[in-house]
Amino acid sequence: METEYKGTNKLIIGIVFGVITFWLFAQSMVNIVPAVQTDLGVSLSTLNVAISLTALFSGMFIVVAGGLADRMGRKKVTYVGLILSVIGSLCLVLANGSVLLVAGRILQGLSAAAIMPATIALMKEYFEGAERQRALSYWSIGSWGGSGLCSFFGGVIATSIGWKWIFVISIVFALLAMWLMKDTPESRAQTEGKFKFDYGGLGIFIITMLALNVFITQGADFGWTSPLTITLAVVTIIGIYGFIKYENNREHALIDFKMFKNKPYTGATISNFLLNAVAGTLIVANTYVQIGRGFSSFQSGMLTLGYLAAVLGMIRVGEKIMQRTGARNPMLWGTTLTLIGVAVMGLTFLPDLLYTITVFGGFILFGLGLGMYATPSTDTAVSHAPENKVGEASGVYKMASSLGNAFGVAISATVYSTVMLYFSVEVAATAGIITNVIFAILSLLSIMFFVPKDSGSSPNVRPSVRVNPAKQS
Repeated sequence: METEYKGTNKLIIGIVFGVITFWLFAQSMVNIVPAVQTDLGVSLSTLNVAISLTALFSGMFIVVAGGLADRMGRKKVTYVGLILSVIGSLCLVLANGSVLLVAGRILQGLSAAAIMPATIALMKEYFEGAERQRALSYWSIGSWGGSGLCSFFGGVIATSIGWKWIFVISIVFALLAMWLMKDTPESRAQTEGKFKFDYGGLGIFIITMLALNVFITQGADFGWTSPLTITLAVVTIIGIYGFIKYENNREHALIDFKMFKNKPYTGATISNFLLNAVAGTLIVANTYVQIGRGFSSFQSGMLTLGYLAAVLGMIRVGEKIMQRTGARNPMLWGTTLTLIGVAVMGLTFLPDLLYTITVFGGFILFGLGLGMYATPSTDTAVSHAPENKVGEASGVYKMASSLGNAFGVAISATVYSTVMLYFSVEVAATAGIITNVIFAILSLLSIMFFVPKDSGSSPNVRPSVRVNPAKQS
């Protein structure tokens, strides 16, 4: 006799552990820059490139992975991501220079590309209504809360036993995630016709994103008016135009731009990109307090404790507010709190103690804002996704997260390092923070313009999924 499988707490914990592996190797890196640079003997520009590569490769391949998850199986693609996480973390554990550092970061980016959309699709598949919102809240705790946890965690581990242990622990989390999810039945989308992969679209997209990333991260070193920098800018502009043109004429497109006809989905995705770009605040603030104020990695990690507690405490609150008022209000309120929190971190003219208190308070507001925004935004994107393209739509949404994070970190680090060539470290930090304030303002405007006032959760109705009861956890 067949029965309907329903998601369990064991599945939620396994997914959260899988999502946390991304932050263990992504966010913790922004807090251990001096330690990694000293240990491996690499330049700051090389290290900044390595930091942004994970989010960049995640962003470039996350839509591909989301589409493959719909076709091949969401659990299978999640497992592929966790295995890549283990291999990438091993590369960093064994690194003694830039080669394994860069290789490991790329593999970790591919890992995140597989894990993020596949796990969202699993939650959409096996949880309904309020239970799905609860599951997505815990997913958000792993995703958004993980950023605060791992920023603090990275500083503690780097100071006490060495930064490479971060990635040993990341391997442990990946293995635990695989064990916790082993009894979950496979989930695939109901599709018709033969699947044709969009190699052309992927090629254009990769070339465009790499050109844009190199332009941002290396433009200052090359010279902003050098022929190479100008060529990269031209390639980026032509690539973006060509990609949109090419995809609109494809039956099996890498990104189905028709999804963006849905305004709530568009608003959630654009604001998600911009609010993730605000992550550049973390690398600017953490680097500044260590270089400009003499903090250790541990001390700078302590500054983010309030951020961690606020994110973790506010995510479920954001869920409850959404259920009462719809998604728009908590998205707007959360983004506004984030904007204020980031802005006060730019007050670098303040004396040491007052600035330390201000930054600690700023991180709390930052965390409160992200926590309030997280679940309403994710649920808006998921609930307005086409039923047969949940993996792909989740992939686009998470691509916005990854690319926003990559370019936010890259742009903030570039502004900080470029301004520091001509001005004091305080002015450079303020300039880097102002960059992130602009991202937050644009995120706020995108919510106001795209997400309607009556936007709430309108989950799609799906047919029951029938599985063998022996497979249930």
